[in-house]
Formats: sequence, C-alpha cells, structure tokens
Amino acid sequence: MTTTHAAGSPGATPEVLRYTAFTTVPEGGNPAGVVPDATGLGDAEMLAIAARLGYSETAFLTAGSQDPAVSARDDQQAYAVRYFSPEAEVSFCGHATVAAAVALAERDRAGSGSGSAEYVFVTSVGPVPVTVTEADGTLRATLTSVEPSVEGAADDDVAEALAALGWTAGDLDPLLPPRIAFAGARHLVLAAATRARLADLSYDFERLAALMRRLDVTTVQLVWRESGSVFHARDPFPVGGVVEDPATGAAAAAFGAYARELGLVPAETVLTVHQGDDMGRPGVLTVTLREGDPRVRVSGAAVRIPD
Repeated sequence: MTTTHAAGSPGATPEVLRYTAFTTVPEGGNPAGVVPDATGLGDAEMLAIAARLGYSETAFLTAGSQDPAVSARDDQQAYAVRYFSPEAEVSFCGHATVAAAVALAERDRAGSGSGSAEYVFVTSVGPVPVTVTEADGTLRATLTSVEPSVEGAADDDVAEALAALGWTAGDLDPLLPPRIAFAGARHLVLAAATRARLADLSYDFERLAALMRRLDVTTVQLVWRESGSVFHARDPFPVGGVVEDPATGAAAAAFGAYARELGLVPAETVLTVHQGDDMGRPGVLTVTLREGDPRVRVSGAAVRIPD
C-alpha cells in the first residue's frame, strides 16, 4: 500500500493524474500528466515524473503566483505552472494546459456542482488565462496565448528540415511558405502539398532534433490545408524525446498566428485543426482569432485516462 502525503512534506508522493486533451474519449487526443500540487518538487523530481509517465508533457501546478504583475480576479484562481517532457523542461504546452484546467475544474466541480471555471496559469512565457465550460457533461478548456510572433525561416534551415524529414521542395505547398511561429513556444511551420505527403511521416530523429535545437524550436508543425478553415497537422517532437506529438495546442496557437500573419484567413475567424488521425489518436483543436486582439485562443475537450 502506497501512502500519498501532502505535496511538500517529508517523503511526499505527489498526486499524478493522467488526462488526454482535444478529445472526449480516453483513446484519442494527446495524453498529458497533471500534478495538481507540485509544491516542494525540484527540477530533477519533476523531470523524473515526466520521464516515468512517458507522455510528451506533464504539467506541474502550484497554487498562487509569485509574479507581482499577475493579479487574478476574484472569480479566477492563479497557478504557477511548469511543463516537462521526458527529457527537458518546455516553455509552454497547450495540451497539458487544457488537460490541467479540466482536471482542476473536475476537482472543483465536486464542491461547487458546476464544471465552469476560470484560471490564470502563470508560465515561464507569461500569464495564460484558461476558461473551462461544461456542456452536456463535457468539459472544454479554452486557453488564451501570450502575444504571438511570426518570423522568416532561412532557406538553408528549411532545406535541412526537408532532408531530415525525407521531403523534397516539391512536397511543400507553395501558397503556405515556411515560417517560424511563436505563441508560447517556437515552431517551424511547413505545409505539405498533399494529404498523402502528410500521412507518410518517417524521419531522421537525431538529424531533425539537432536542427531544432539550433533553431530553438519545440516542434516542427507539419500542416495540410483541407479548406479555408480546416487543416490537418502532425508535430515531430524529437527534442522532447518523443517521435510525434498527437495533438499540439501550443503549435495550433502558433499556427493561428501564422495563418493570420500571411493573410490566409480573415482577421476574425475560427479554424479547425485535426491532428492524431495518422497515429490512431484523433483529436480536434479549435483555433479562434479575434480582430483587434493579437492573442490566439485554442479550445478543446479533455477526459481522464482510467488508471
């Protein structure tokens, strides 16, 4: 029998939850670890927990905020949040944010009877407001990104990425040029010309990881445009020790900024991103852009994975 102590106490064993984001079934979406109370945990302990779980990221939450610039409203709860992959800390993770917010809302619902809630996650890149709503028994979380940015990708770097992926320049969609986009984490965006090209993913793990470390990007965001508002995505994540991320909220936020910057979509729009289908873990991410607000909103459901 294992005894779980309050986090931060001697011999503490923190509660570790498993959720999957951007889906309504445990078999879909992107699994994430959630540690609701990481008080007293050091970097090595958090990394060890993330490595043991083996998910692309685990979110570690500590109630309250040490950032004097962050002031939560009376109806919001603030949490300091850190994210770890099995191999390193990550600046921001969208799917673990969605998973953590739904986990908190489920816990809070037990006391209030309502699954709706508002949180402020204080991350290393800035505060991220997260709203959870409930409809027909399903909880959905919407994160609002930090202010995004988009920059060019050097031709030599794109060529190296294509070589690592086993793609050619002809495999790219010429109407969606390569860029590096940021909305909490940096992502190299490459658009496939066909759905078949996107589906056939087999790459040189170490070669792509080396390029990504040099460019300081978290994933390579591979996309294919089905229509003006519907996209499909895949995200190699070798720098985190993961071949592919099944549903990537941070990359979806960055892609929303990319699509707006390039004028691919109206200033006020809602995009649907399908991800994980090729891995057998389908997920759906909703990306919302608002005119006059540079931030990007990413929404999705999340459910607990049975122990």
